[in-house]
Amino acid sequence: MNSLTSFLLMAAPDAANTANAPGANPLVSFLPFILIIGIFYFLIIRPQNKKQKETQKMLDSLKKGDKIVTVGGIHGTIQSVKDKSVIVKIDDNVKVEFSRSAISGVETPAKDKEEKDAKEVKKIEDDAARDKAEPAPSSTGTEAAASEAKPDKKDNGTE
Repeated sequence: MNSLTSFLLMAAPDAANTANAPGANPLVSFLPFILIIGIFYFLIIRPQNKKQKETQKMLDSLKKGDKIVTVGGIHGTIQSVKDKSVIVKIDDNVKVEFSRSAISGVETPAKDKEEKDAKEVKKIEDDAARDKAEPAPSSTGTEAAASEAKPDKKDNGTE
């Protein structure tokens, strides 16, 4: 045990001297910081920028008749669009002006959703019909060819 502690105590000053040596590469000491910055970029900054661009694209594409949801949870239909705000019809006689930044999302109308679901069902049915129309590879042909390729072992009369 004493030899281990004495070895560690002797090795510690040597490690400190090599880190400060004039020939040491400074890039090696900054490598952990560079890796941390890279991880932050790919896990935090880049996805946030992508989400912000998608949100801005959604806000720029707002038009009359779109069904929207505000950040406060109010559902309504856009009646008119201005530069920095929209007028939303919430009920028959209720119209409210919201800032564009207060809109959290555009609802997909039920009609569009039903059409999309119908297209997906049709595609699945077409794929199934195509699979039934194509004949599956026959295993009997391969078995016959394999049996012809291998000659039968004949009994030579030896036991």
